Amino acid sequence: MKPATAAKKLGIYLPATPQEFQDSAVTRAEFAELQANPPEWLAELRRTGPHPRPVVAQKLNISIAGLTRGGITEPLTTAEIAALLAAPPQWLVVERATHAAVRSEAKRVKDAKKDAKKAEGKKT
Repeated sequence: MKPATAAKKLGIYLPATPQEFQDSAVTRAEFAELQANPPEWLAELRRTGPHPRPVVAQKLNISIAGLTRGGITEPLTTAEIAALLAAPPQWLVVERATHAAVRSEAKRVKDAKKDAKKAEGKKT
């Protein structure tokens, strides 16, 4: 697979990886080995960053669109994420509430569909 695909699946920021990783394709066996026994550079990237936008959004408990609305367009390090969580700016508070409401509504809809299927099954 391409290095960008491997980086995405590993949850790491491609430009922060070693040059040899960026320049060569990753086989499925190599990818499995990276997941099973991550080298020090991979462990360090996962630990301290910089993290790609999906990982930043997950750690902040907001959506990727929420990051953009908050003006975060660059990858963040673990320390920068911790600083945002320690003293959340207003935009982060709003985005976290919005994200929680969206997740809650999605769960409600999913549960309603499941209950409707159960009710349909009892009728027949």
